[in-house]
Amino acid sequence: MALSAAIILAAGEGTRMRSSKPKVLHELAGKTFLERVMASVSALDPETLAVVVHYQAERVAKAAQSYNEHVEIVQQDDIPGTGRAVQCAMKQLDSDGQLTGPVLIAASDMPLLDTATLDALLAFHKASGNDATVLTANLEDPTGYGRIIRDSDGSVLRIVEQKDANSSELAVHEINTSVYVFDAAVLARSVQGLDSQNAQGEFYLTDALESARKTGKVGALAASDALSVEGVNDRVQLANLSRKHNLRICERWMREGVTILDPETTWIEDDVELAQDVTVLPGSFLQGHSTVAENAVIGPYTTLIDAQVEAGATVERSRVQESHIGTDANIGPWTYLRPGNRLEEGTKAGAFVEMKKAHIGAGTKVPHLSYMGDAELGEHTNIGGGTISANYDGVHKNRTHIGSNVHVGAGNLFVAPVEVGDNVTTGAGSVIRHAVPDDSMVYSENTQHVVEGWKPEWER
Repeated sequence: MALSAAIILAAGEGTRMRSSKPKVLHELAGKTFLERVMASVSALDPETLAVVVHYQAERVAKAAQSYNEHVEIVQQDDIPGTGRAVQCAMKQLDSDGQLTGPVLIAASDMPLLDTATLDALLAFHKASGNDATVLTANLEDPTGYGRIIRDSDGSVLRIVEQKDANSSELAVHEINTSVYVFDAAVLARSVQGLDSQNAQGEFYLTDALESARKTGKVGALAASDALSVEGVNDRVQLANLSRKHNLRICERWMREGVTILDPETTWIEDDVELAQDVTVLPGSFLQGHSTVAENAVIGPYTTLIDAQVEAGATVERSRVQESHIGTDANIGPWTYLRPGNRLEEGTKAGAFVEMKKAHIGAGTKVPHLSYMGDAELGEHTNIGGGTISANYDGVHKNRTHIGSNVHVGAGNLFVAPVEVGDNVTTGAGSVIRHAVPDDSMVYSENTQHVVEGWKPEWER
């Protein structure tokens, strides 16, 4: 069904979050509430997508424009309430009175609101011939939500906010999700006469439904998945919703052939891709657009952020960000791969190794206690423990090039920019400042001095 306009309400402060950040910019599974709702609504291809802002308006507007450059920003004034937000939106969107067709209205604090649910709502609205349709949900505990009061034929009589409800209305378990579809003309007419005669002193959008009912038909569709319309008002609700969502993600991947030993301690974001026979061990966090190929083992206690892990690789107790891990590579434990690394097939980055913008050739090993920053290592090279590439001269980051089949002794220091050829052996404790040709051995001669019978001054 063609959607004339979609209005996303993002003006509130969200005081119960106890945050300096607007509620809609808090995250669930790596994406802000606003980003998630905008993505679901945008998939319906509305002719106009509008976001209403007020609290920290510039910050919220900037975020919305980063998610969709074509979004129209509507500024709500200081008059409070969802009804007032829609009044401001309709004044801007329908300034010439030519807006026709259905208008979708959605709150931005339902981070799991999905396109399928919205599409079902639009289809129901059209099939029922409604002037307005509200999306509802049936909850075991409806505390805090406005209640849907239906008449004898099942249509919506009114929506009562909890603070305005009597005892019989509070006993109703069908709640308002704050998602609506209105005929554009009906919406424009219905929001004109809103007032603030209620316990909150706000302009309620729900009152527009009562106005629409006087001249037409108002219906309701219960969402098939209550989780998709669950709102977030505080951090306790956010944690609970995040846990439920994550469990669904883990269950989906397990049914796709992924072994997840402990879904309670494994967190996987929406855009992660896992192949069959991947194993994810407890305490792992897979974030962003990370991909993991077949037979790879992730964890325990590993974080992947926008990382690519190829088949058969193992990443244990490590943090890998924006890096590529090759086939059968072995990473960890306690390895930190900062952005920009590429480790080829059969490589190793061992215990307490850190890398940044390093390219490690096939079969090369950096076993332990080393730092390779801005480094290019050839194939089948072995780096001795405690070796670093000193890449920063105080102004520039310089690169170290080490060839193939190189044997680097323990405790080496490569002072970049420097190049070391193929088939080179370096002595333990060497400081490499200048180029080393192929098929060479290089070492630094350091004179050792012994002072016998020496005591520190305080012992003398």
